[in-house]
Amino acid sequence: MPRMSRQLADGLIYHVINRGNDKQVVFRKKWDYEVFLELMGMARERYPLKVFAYCLMPNHFHFVASQDGDISLSSWIQWLMTTHVRRYNRHYERSGHLWQGRFKSFPVQDDEHLLVLMRYVEGNPVRSGLVSTARDWKWSSHGENTGAVPRNLTDVAPRVLPENWTRYVDVPWTTSGLDCVRECVNRQAPFGSDVWRAKISREFNLESTIRPRGRPRK
Repeated sequence: MPRMSRQLADGLIYHVINRGNDKQVVFRKKWDYEVFLELMGMARERYPLKVFAYCLMPNHFHFVASQDGDISLSSWIQWLMTTHVRRYNRHYERSGHLWQGRFKSFPVQDDEHLLVLMRYVEGNPVRSGLVSTARDWKWSSHGENTGAVPRNLTDVAPRVLPENWTRYVDVPWTTSGLDCVRECVNRQAPFGSDVWRAKISREFNLESTIRPRGRPRK
């Protein structure tokens, strides 16, 4: 897999994901989720970047956030993970790695593709069978994006959300639609129109992430 630079580009929105080391369960109980969300708030005070969606799952997390000027998304994520590991290890009297060494990230086009990605992130608990509707999962941005709870950890997305956001998120995915997003997750490839993907890939040296799999180029 190509190793994407941690120097993320200004002006782009990114999907960020990291998993527990060896895919271990990280969030075992309510306390684990609450502490991570508390640290998210502290990270936003240190690095006030914009977060449009997030979801904490038992063994991984997702963020959709922007890289903007002096505010470093990489610094935000690294501070959050490092601080969380210290708190977690102290609580459970353990040592060693908790998260995979490097988070995955890929840019997303600021159009309907952003809404699709936010739907993917907030719909994770539904697809995993943890809840029957996204509104029942407390550990995501869904409540803030529907107005059910005050905004605390997220910002208003640059695209207007569908009027019934919960219904939009809960609609079952087609196999092709889900495969398209997962391919971007696995390859850290830009998510957007073909024209936009080609442009971003050339600009940021990501051509290998969108190149068809198969025999290497001669």
